[in-house]
Amino acid sequence: MDSFRTPDARFDGLPDYPFEPHYVAIDAEAQLRVHYIDERPDPAEASGETVLLLHGEPTWSYLYRHIIPPLVAAGHRCVAPDLVGFGKSDKPADRFAYTYQAHVDWLRETVFDRLDLRDVTMVCHDWGGLLGLRLLAEHPDRFRRVVAMSTSLPTGDREPSGPLSIWLQLSQRANPFEAGAVVDRGTVTQLDPAVREAYNAPFPDERYLQGARQFPLLIPLTPYDDATVPNREAWSVLQALPLPFLYAHAESDWGVGEGRTTLRDGIPGAQEVVLENAGHFLQEDRGPALASVIADFIRSTSTTGKDS
Repeated sequence: MDSFRTPDARFDGLPDYPFEPHYVAIDAEAQLRVHYIDERPDPAEASGETVLLLHGEPTWSYLYRHIIPPLVAAGHRCVAPDLVGFGKSDKPADRFAYTYQAHVDWLRETVFDRLDLRDVTMVCHDWGGLLGLRLLAEHPDRFRRVVAMSTSLPTGDREPSGPLSIWLQLSQRANPFEAGAVVDRGTVTQLDPAVREAYNAPFPDERYLQGARQFPLLIPLTPYDDATVPNREAWSVLQALPLPFLYAHAESDWGVGEGRTTLRDGIPGAQEVVLENAGHFLQEDRGPALASVIADFIRSTSTTGKDS
C-alpha cells in the first residue's frame, strides 16, 4: 500500500509539545508506521494505571498536550497514539483504504498486539470513541474504566443532525481543508495561530488528507452501512458491561451531541460531568480542568476496577 509520511520538520517547534516520539510497525501487508506518545511517571510515584488517550477528527495526539503532564504528575502512564492518517503516523494514499473496520484493526494492533496495553483507562474523544468503544466491547478484559467526550457509537438508526449534516458537506467541499480552522471553530476560546498551525502540521498538502476527508463518510447513517452490524453487536456488550464509565460533556459542544444521552443512558451506571465554557474540542478550552476530572475519576473508581 502506498502511503505518505509527514516530514519531521513539519513538527519542529510546536508549542507545548515536548514529548519524545515512539513508533510501532503495523499491518505487515500495508507496512504502516504508527506514532504514539508514551509518558511515564517516576517509578516511585507510579500508580500502576495506564491511560490510553484517543483523539478524533481531524486532530492528533497534540490534542492531549495539556492533559498528559498533570496525569503523569498524578502517577499515571499516558499513551496517546496518532490514528493512521493523522499526526506523525503514516497516511495511506488511497482514500478507500480507510474503512471503519480498518481503523479498528489498526488501533487494535497498535495498542494490544504491539504495545500490549492492559488494565486500561480509556479516554476517548470524537472518532476516538467510535473506535475505542468497539475495542472495549470486543476486548472488555483489557479495560478498567472509560472517560468519553464528544463521541458516540452510532448504529445507522438516526438521520444525521444539523451539525453533522453541515460537517459532512464541509469536510468534502472545503478547499483547502484546514484542520486548525476546524478545531478553532469547535472551541469557545480562540486558538493561538501557532496552535492552529500545529493542527495543520500533519497535512502538507491534499495528498496527506485522504484519511481526514474520508472519516466523516464512515459514520454509520443507515442500516446498510458496513459498521452498522458490528456497532450493534458492540452495544449488546456495552449495555451489560459493569465498568466505571464517565461522560464528560462540553457545555457548548456543536457535534456528536447525542452521545450525551446514548452513552450516558445506555451504559450501566454511567456518570456525567459537564464542563462549562467548553466546546467540542474541550481539551483546548478546559485542558487542566479536564485532566483533573480524569484524575478524580480514576481515584474515585480505583476500588471498583481490577486490582493493581
